[in-house]
Order: sequence, then C-alpha cells, then structure tokens
Amino acid sequence: MSIDPLLLLQAYALGVFPMSDDRHAEDIYWVEPKKRAVLPLDAFHLSRSLAKTIRRDRFRVTANRAFPAIVALCAEAKEDRPSTWINGPIEEAYRHLHILRFAHSVEIWEGEELVGGLYGVALGRAFFGESMVSRRTDASKVALAWLVARMRFGGFTLLDCQFMTDHLRSLGAVEISQRDYLQLLGEAVADVPLGDGRAVLSAGSGGGAELAFDPLSGAAEAGKEGSPLAPVLTVSGPVSGQAIAQLLTQTS
Repeated sequence: MSIDPLLLLQAYALGVFPMSDDRHAEDIYWVEPKKRAVLPLDAFHLSRSLAKTIRRDRFRVTANRAFPAIVALCAEAKEDRPSTWINGPIEEAYRHLHILRFAHSVEIWEGEELVGGLYGVALGRAFFGESMVSRRTDASKVALAWLVARMRFGGFTLLDCQFMTDHLRSLGAVEISQRDYLQLLGEAVADVPLGDGRAVLSAGSGGGAELAFDPLSGAAEAGKEGSPLAPVLTVSGPVSGQAIAQLLTQTS
C-alpha cells in the first residue's frame, strides 16, 4: 500500500505517525503513544567528550544531500536489530515527502563514507524525528546535536522523538503525557494551512526549515532573515563544529 503525502502530514499534525511490524511486511499501522518523548531545544545535554568530538570536526556534517541513503541505512538489519519498522511503503512515503521538501536528513560522513545520521519531517515549527543510525561511535549523537542547533536557528519549538530510549534520555530527552504533547504540537503547527488541501504540498516545510537545513545542503542562503539568534552566529547560523558546540553550551 502507498501512503498519501497529505494524509501523512495531517496525521503528524494530529500526533499520529505510521509504523510497520517488520522491514518486509506489506501493511502499516498508525501509532499515537500515550507517553511521548521530546527533546527540549534548550536542554540538549552536551557531554565533554561529545563537545570535543564536535569542536574537532571529526565528522563532516551535511543535510539533505543523501536522504534516500540515510533512510536505507536506518532500515538496514544489524546483529543487535535483526529487523526494523521501516518497510517499503514507509520508505517510499518519506522519499516522496523529501521531494516535496517536508522530510529532511542530517548526514554524518567519515571521508566519503556515510557513517550515520537521522531523518524526519518538518511541519510548521515542529520536527518529527523518525529514525537515526550510527555506524561509528558518536555519529548519531553528533547528528542530533547539529539538528538541535539548526532547529534553534530556524525558530523551531518542538523536537518530537516519539519513544523514549536510554540513548535519547542521556541527551536530554524527557517523556511527557499525550495531553501535554498535543498542546505543544498544536502551538507548533498552528500556522500550517493543512485545511487548504493539496495546495499546502507546494509550499514545503517553510522558511524555518530553509534556515535550518539549507546552509548544510549547499543551498543559497542570501536574503534569509528573521533568525531568533544573535547575528554573531553569522547569516547562515552555526555551520561549524566550534559554533555548534558553543551554541549548545550556552544552554546545556
């Protein structure tokens, strides 16, 4: 089965997202957790060792340059994870959303090798993290740190992590009730005209996502204004490991 992109965006706006039982399953089902993991953007926990890795630019970080590869890497089976919930229809749906400029990826490179990253959906001032992957120590942590910093620069207010894990908790994620989550979600997507039908699909994620991801994707940044952060971080915002670590340290 295929997932209509407008239906998928409307589901996110209601606090619902798709999953599958297995990588090779044909069906999907919709999930609305009673408890939701979110990562407050001013509470990312930057450990000394992670800050050191980021400042030294051990990895090269990009955005939206290898979206299909990141999704495929997240869907790969590993010894500690023999199967994933990312089946064919789900993978296809997010590739479609990426073409429509709603789904975004952060890629972590070691040389020319893709060694980690994450992907998710941006809607209004919310980013819905779908999956992240690490093939090197700290690769997924670096991706999440860059995501948080770029989201702050883009004026986002909600980073949805879906389900709590020890990994996310160690980085500052907290678990909140469905009621509290829906309140945060409503505020974050209040300005998204999803009621306008398919016309909304032509707009993409909007200016916040452009501010957040375009500098890392190589897209032109000229004329972008309105960042909530100090101009000392430059027009395109923090795009070096040193700047990312400095920004996160301000509130960590």
